[in-house]
Amino acid sequence: MESPEHQINGDAARALVLAGELRVLLGKLKRRLREEVHPGDFTASQMSVLSRLEREGPATVTALAIAEGVRPQSLGATVAVLTAAGMVSGMPDPEDGRQTILSLTATCREWVGAARAAREDWLFRGIQVKLTADEQETLAIGIKLLSRLVDE
Repeated sequence: MESPEHQINGDAARALVLAGELRVLLGKLKRRLREEVHPGDFTASQMSVLSRLEREGPATVTALAIAEGVRPQSLGATVAVLTAAGMVSGMPDPEDGRQTILSLTATCREWVGAARAAREDWLFRGIQVKLTADEQETLAIGIKLLSRLVDE
């Protein structure tokens, strides 16, 4: 019979292995989902700005720079490319005319929606074709457990 101390060490070791496996798997899943959408010539930083504006709504260059952890000047170059591509537009901030509030264009919102639909379709087809009903139920339980990890 294992001592309680061995059980704690065994539990910690198991959690460490699971953490590593989960990190690798999530990285593969993220890359695979990215393959389902063709982001064109957008860089990772440009995609990050688009994602942030889509999730959090309109923002100034300064606010985006802080959120992205870069200098406003660096983000300005990123925004210029996105604006030229028709993905982002700016309007003067009604409270501070020196600032511009950036938001996604209708074209970008359509593109984001189509990209999301493509990723979900790939997941749907994979789940439906590769997993049995019992495995799908196990996946549902796993999703609930993962949600507990990220929800505060």
